[in-house]
Amino acid sequence: MKRYILTGAPGSGKTTLIRALAALGCDVVQEAATDVIARAHAAGVDEPWTRPDFIDDIVALQRRRRQESRAVGVEFHDRSAVCTLALARFLGFDAPAALRDELGRLREDRVFEPRVMFIDNLGFCEPTAARRISFEDSLKFEAVHLATYAELGFECVRIAAAPIEARVDCIRREAGLPP
Repeated sequence: MKRYILTGAPGSGKTTLIRALAALGCDVVQEAATDVIARAHAAGVDEPWTRPDFIDDIVALQRRRRQESRAVGVEFHDRSAVCTLALARFLGFDAPAALRDELGRLREDRVFEPRVMFIDNLGFCEPTAARRISFEDSLKFEAVHLATYAELGFECVRIAAAPIEARVDCIRREAGLPP
């Protein structure tokens, strides 16, 4: 089993790429933070990312989705616990125990391929209910992602801004799949 992470700045197109890969028959694991935010919004919490348990909730959902996966070959993940560490750092939180444990488990079990698909920003960042970050701040967050992945020994393979089909072909090539 080969598991590849797609990461990058908010609004860079990761989820669009994951959906395109799924439409082509690839096994994918959806991003967790947006769903955690949506649940919090439904419960009346406007800015869940300001709460200390936010990071724990993301880690728990990421772990559950990874464990529930039944893929056998190549699988693409929209973000990972490394992204959650970058998020915690960006928000000014210490990494909670659950996140540290998950990162240790991922490293020890070599869950993900060491080459990460880093989706370059598109030159803008559209706000959504879950994404309330300026483009300028998204670039700072992008830099935190790159530094965090490098610190943990991952190599970021840059997937340049391009039409979706070209990006999907590049990701598939990097994963050893035919275009």
